[in-house]
Amino acid sequence: MKVLVPVKRVIDYNVKVRVKADGSGVDLANVKMSMNPFDEIAVEQAIRLREAGKVEEIIAVSIGVKQNQETLRTALAMGADRAILIVAADDVHQDIEPLAVAKLLKAVVEAEEPGLVICGKQAIDNDMNATGQMLAALLGWSQATFANKLDVEDDHAIVTREVDGGLQTIKVKMPTIVTADLRLNEPRYASLPNIMKAKKKPLDEKTPEDYGVDVSNRLEIVSTTEPEARKAGQIVGSVDELITKLKEAGAV
Repeated sequence: MKVLVPVKRVIDYNVKVRVKADGSGVDLANVKMSMNPFDEIAVEQAIRLREAGKVEEIIAVSIGVKQNQETLRTALAMGADRAILIVAADDVHQDIEPLAVAKLLKAVVEAEEPGLVICGKQAIDNDMNATGQMLAALLGWSQATFANKLDVEDDHAIVTREVDGGLQTIKVKMPTIVTADLRLNEPRYASLPNIMKAKKKPLDEKTPEDYGVDVSNRLEIVSTTEPEARKAGQIVGSVDELITKLKEAGAV
């Protein structure tokens, strides 16, 4: 069985994000970029399924700018077998919207015919949490979101997922779409030998035109602002003083 894993290039989670002076977006100049952490978890889970003998091939896919090659090489170094880069933008500030991404992934799925697609549940740059669900709808496949445990049994996937009330275990018929949550696993570090081997693994480059998909944006960013700075706390001498201050602030 093949597994398809979409991966996205985002600002590294350790970087403090800066907003452009004109408020038109986030400043990406000289900023460290890396693979979306939830996508790393998805790649790791695909590798674990292969190690368990339930998967034969792992294909990593990325949609965006040419620089996404670096993200795909990371996936290949972790253990993916081959990669597909769909160059859909020239400007690193252009973010391809979830619906366009889902349509491109649908075309890739139809060409590659995987039995399973594992996505990160969301990207940490825009927090859309929509691509996996849209892809399932476009394909007419079953889906299991927010997975913190995943196993494959014959033609079904057993997924334990995080819900508001705790954990829910469901059984979905394959082919299926699974979106990975934070507690699904802990991704491995790519070893130096695997990083070197990744340079020789196949990476195909495509365009949206190859799949007949329009990636024009349907949303317009009106403005981008930084969150308000947190106000300094106050030290109080007693519980009574605390209650008084809370009353004055209208908190109680």
